[in-house]
Amino acid sequence: MSDKIVQTAGRDQIGDFAPMFAHLNDDVLFGEVWNEEEISIKTKCIITVVSLMASGITDSSLGYHLMNAKKNGVTKEEIAAIITHATMYVGWPKGWAVFRLAKEIWNEAEPELTDKDKYQNTIFFPIGEPNPYGDYFVGQSYLAPISTEQVPMFNVTFEPGCRNNWHTHHAASGGGQMLICVGGRGYYQEWGKDALEMTPGTVINIPANVKHWHGAAPDSWFSHIAVEVPGKEGKTEWQEPVFDEDYRKLN
Repeated sequence: MSDKIVQTAGRDQIGDFAPMFAHLNDDVLFGEVWNEEEISIKTKCIITVVSLMASGITDSSLGYHLMNAKKNGVTKEEIAAIITHATMYVGWPKGWAVFRLAKEIWNEAEPELTDKDKYQNTIFFPIGEPNPYGDYFVGQSYLAPISTEQVPMFNVTFEPGCRNNWHTHHAASGGGQMLICVGGRGYYQEWGKDALEMTPGTVINIPANVKHWHGAAPDSWFSHIAVEVPGKEGKTEWQEPVFDEDYRKLN
């Protein structure tokens, strides 16, 4: 059996003004209902959080009950699943509001043990796994599928100084690629043209059959969403690397 819950907030804050309310809050709600043993305190915490969320209450009372849930064994993974599930029934804005409080209480950011961890905490999309096309890159890159249906989309992340080889997305019609920068700083360059700097929000439209490369700045991680534009007889031709002497001229 867990320790008996004792609450005095009612009497402390409004006992003189509303003694009956204080009694119901401290003695009945917390004194009897919360100490009833048919369901666990942890389960009661979850029920309370979802009830407040459904009612649209996101003030200090919800913060208190989120902290109480954590204290009684609700993990970060569990509260994320609970809020996500409840959001499907009570509404998206309420879910966002509760997640903002929960993140502060459970300290959602991963321990920043590596530069990769630190960078991941600055971007919305996952970094993913080492890029299976790494043979066509100078340096380390990562790939995370965002959508594999309808229009394929991937988050590609480059460590500082990493860039892919010159390459061309061939197509008989249609085709090409779009790049949407979502983190860090990098470059895009077409053959015979000056390089363009990419920062979060930059969108690059790459026509089919245009030789180009893209990658990180020497002093910054870099991530972009790669959107594969549907085309007829599409294929990618990987070509020579971007040599160090040419890359250094960009900075």
